Amino acid sequence: MFHRVKSVLPLPDLSLLVEFENGSRKVYDTKPLFAKWQSFQALADIKGLFEQVRVDTGGYGVSWNDDLDLACDELYHNGREMGGGIGV
Repeated sequence: MFHRVKSVLPLPDLSLLVEFENGSRKVYDTKPLFAKWQSFQALADIKGLFEQVRVDTGGYGVSWNDDLDLACDELYHNGREMGGGIGV
């Protein structure tokens, strides 16, 4: 089952506040990705790139550009649960 993304908001600490179609909200920390995949280090190194995050068509993930993206289920299963709506 896909947990489709409704909205995403970049946070100052390189985390994402993600709201899903089912109403759940999660905070996803991108920093651990830097050690796993070198390409994600660009989110910290390139000024303004992290803030360009957007929801992919259909809500199946989020992306920054053609090289950097995260699947909706990665965000859902590895994000920290929050409550309420984010209004983004």
